[in-house]
Amino acid sequence: MRSGISTACLYPMELEQALPALIALDFHLFEVFINTISELRPKYIKELKRMADDSGSIVKSVHPFTSGFESFLLFSDYQRRSDDGLEFYKRYFHAANLLGAEILVLHGQRNDKRSRITEQEYFEHYARLYALGKTFGVTVAQENVNLFRSNEPGFISRMREYLHEDCAFVLDVKQAVRGGEDPFQMCAAMGERLVHVHINDNKPGEDCLLPGSGTMNFGALKQLMQKSGYNGDLVIEVYRRNFGELNELTGAKKVVDGLIY
Repeated sequence: MRSGISTACLYPMELEQALPALIALDFHLFEVFINTISELRPKYIKELKRMADDSGSIVKSVHPFTSGFESFLLFSDYQRRSDDGLEFYKRYFHAANLLGAEILVLHGQRNDKRSRITEQEYFEHYARLYALGKTFGVTVAQENVNLFRSNEPGFISRMREYLHEDCAFVLDVKQAVRGGEDPFQMCAAMGERLVHVHINDNKPGEDCLLPGSGTMNFGALKQLMQKSGYNGDLVIEVYRRNFGELNELTGAKKVVDGLIY
């Protein structure tokens, strides 16, 4: 288990600037948030990989810029568009391969009551993407996301029960809190299929803070992760507005380092 950080923490700083800025703060494990289609160009991705390699860093995961459109691209009842969506996501898998990343973070479908696909159909759509990712050596991991179907622990539990070992999950503490859900229940719902954690803090009235800046019971979370056999990493993910100076990230890293087991 290692501590890391998402390049999204410095958004809207351009990715090729954010990565070296975080490396300079002594971070060496990353989630790379792809912000636009031009950042999927192999030449660009290879330059990011060079930056990581030169600093002894690794990229653990990638986050698509199309996460807000996955309802339309991947979880539609229009089969041809879903097929084309899978084809497009091959570009992310190629990027992940070039970066050496193991995980693609998925938001999935928005919690839209007008949706015409059933929960079972959602699971089947996900299974196709998961299987495609595996052909590239990449694990597509469903994140719990506020306002999306994955907002509720019950949904995560049913997804895990339906797909068994053909699924994986990302726990995001802030997304659970923002959605009015218990992050500990969310973690328990993911169980042994939890492969990645976006770690952040919170307190009454503020649902996204740097680790150590709120009242989150990280000790209890650590125990729960250990119980489920989690052996992945802890990746800091907040928004740029959630902190002032960049050196505050270094303090947050020390907090997360204290959770490593």
